[in-house]
Amino acid sequence: MAINLVNPSGLPKIDAYRQVSIATGSKLVFIAGQVAWDAEGITVGHGDLAAQVEQCYVNIGTALSEAGGSFDDVAKLTVYVVDWTPDKMTPLLEGISRASAKLGIIPVPPATLLGVAALDVPDHLVEIEATAILG
Repeated sequence: MAINLVNPSGLPKIDAYRQVSIATGSKLVFIAGQVAWDAEGITVGHGDLAAQVEQCYVNIGTALSEAGGSFDDVAKLTVYVVDWTPDKMTPLLEGISRASAKLGIIPVPPATLLGVAALDVPDHLVEIEATAILG
């Protein structure tokens, strides 16, 4: 595996993610921010953060597959959530869990989570971008 996720001693241990992603490999893959569009460009999950997170992960899985990779190759995920508040963590994690089950992967939580005022389309509640390293 080209990615080693660690929590160094001296930094807080956070259950949801690791503080450091050590990547070795020769091919960098930068996946543009994915929103809850299906293959036809129709928004999935109007008003449903969990459903939109799930679709974003499915889209990232599709992009990774096209590049010859998988979620095992993800070094960093950045998640942008409209009007973030801590109570949105439950549907965020629910969407990750549902996508993980659908894709047959180990859940990959975000390394960075940012609250934003708005995204490109008013119906979009979340956007997720990924960086992967393929060996």
